Amino acid sequence: MSPFRKKKNSKSFPVKVITFDSELEFDLEHRATGQELFDLVCRTIGLREVWYFGLQYEDTRNEMSWLKMDKKVKDQKICLKNGGFVFNFYAKFFPENVSEELAQEITQHLFFLQVKQSILSMDIYCPPEASVLLASYAVHVQFGPYDSENYKVGMLAEVARDLLPQRVIDQYQMSPSMWEDRIKLWYEDHEPMTRDEVEMEYLKIAQDLDMYGVNYFQITNKKLSELWLGVTATGLNIYEKSNKLTPKTMFQWSEIRNVRFDGKKFTIRPVDSNAPNFVFYSQNLRINKLILDLCIGNHDLYIKRRKPDTMEIQQMKAQAKEEKQRRQIERSKYAREKKLREAAEKEKLELERRYQQLQDEMRSASEALRRSEETKELYLEKSRLNEKQVQLTECKANKFKLEMDRLRENHVKTEKEKIELEKKIRDAEFYVQHLTDEKEKRTVEADKLKRELLSARIAEREARTKLLNFLSRTTVPSSLESVYLATGSSIAESSTVDSDYLSSAEFLLSDNDMEQITTEIERNRIEYLEKSRQVQNQLRTLRSEIELLKIEENQSPLDIISAEQLRTGENKYSTLKKLRTGTAKARVAFFEEL
Repeated sequence: MSPFRKKKNSKSFPVKVITFDSELEFDLEHRATGQELFDLVCRTIGLREVWYFGLQYEDTRNEMSWLKMDKKVKDQKICLKNGGFVFNFYAKFFPENVSEELAQEITQHLFFLQVKQSILSMDIYCPPEASVLLASYAVHVQFGPYDSENYKVGMLAEVARDLLPQRVIDQYQMSPSMWEDRIKLWYEDHEPMTRDEVEMEYLKIAQDLDMYGVNYFQITNKKLSELWLGVTATGLNIYEKSNKLTPKTMFQWSEIRNVRFDGKKFTIRPVDSNAPNFVFYSQNLRINKLILDLCIGNHDLYIKRRKPDTMEIQQMKAQAKEEKQRRQIERSKYAREKKLREAAEKEKLELERRYQQLQDEMRSASEALRRSEETKELYLEKSRLNEKQVQLTECKANKFKLEMDRLRENHVKTEKEKIELEKKIRDAEFYVQHLTDEKEKRTVEADKLKRELLSARIAEREARTKLLNFLSRTTVPSSLESVYLATGSSIAESSTVDSDYLSSAEFLLSDNDMEQITTEIERNRIEYLEKSRQVQNQLRTLRSEIELLKIEENQSPLDIISAEQLRTGENKYSTLKKLRTGTAKARVAFFEEL
């Protein structure tokens, strides 16, 4: 079934426009121009920064071309698909600095989707460690700020191939879960941000990549050396055939006076009258037309950036600034409410902890009282046993005394009996002495037990008094309830105040608010510089961690070039800064010798 709607009448034809996150269908009049279709698409999606974008289509030669705005749509050689025309809505030109130039959220979103797709499809080279960082921002856009309660292990592993370029995955002996761990580490570290703020952070990092915003074309110089021409927002770069990352020379738009072509020959006239023309050759006439179109568009935007903003751009930037300030107020309100909630939760947990502690103390006091009572009973029982033992010892001693007296009376009977009796007497005396000593020992021990019993009774009385005092001063449940009520009322009061504050500040900000927000923005700029240094340190750490897992034979030529850049400390901006030195004449001569 055709994806297009049926024609309403013979005077119109169906058109489908595909963006990175939607498909739009229109019925155009036969006389409609490319500009009319482009304006219709921009109005539909709410885009005002239209100068970056264009409509791309597949022509009858199966080559991709940009729709010409001044010609009728039907007069351009567009390949029909399912009885209609299909266009892709792409960014045709790129800003020099995304954070300073892109005002609308829809513009940022479209650039984010296109740059992300270019990185994943490997049209833009991205080092492995930077790929992981960008993947963490893409996850933030997709799932929102990190939430440990909602995060599920394996969640990122399932979409790892939609987050990292396949080239990066193939270069390392790492499982999806290992990639997930490293992406999650960055994801956890991100501060809570809105979707458009995260997308802007993504673009800030992506614009530092060497191939970002570069349209490459195969060319040759007069020596027929095969080279790459890179058309960028700042000028024209020349690359060796084997190296798309590091340009060999460049010409800024401010150095170029005129651009023209004749057949396959392309001539660029420098502003410097002493410099010769810059001449190169392309594959065919169609490529030269596209190069010229991109040169004119990028040159116009380059000049436009260096002039005062038009009223339309000033209005858009003012609206974007106002919207950003409104979001900052909302974020401040959310942060205050979050702090109040966290404080309430913390106080609640502290009260619950204190309540549990008091309960533990009460249980400990009760246990101590029980042990004291048991000790008292034990001492009483031991004291009774000792008293019985003393009585028994006294009874035995009396019996032996009686026996000794009886033996003395019979002493006179016979000598033999006398000797025997004397022996028995000595034994009896010895035993009596032993029993006497035992009695004294038992008596001392009984006194000691009485003293210990007295101490146990005193300890029992103190434990009972402590427990009664503890129970009389402990009113935890009612205190806990009162704190909860107080906390809830404070949160409600704060929410009411914030709501009134927001309603009055939604369209009109006070001088204090503006001064506070300006200070906040300046502080954010300083924090961003510090954050950039931290990010670079984290990237170096990640690079060293995964270096041991690298599969050397899977390294591409661009990976080798990127590693060499890293070793020498070169980057995109330092290279371009070096290439700008010297005269245009010297750079033209250098190009001719490549």
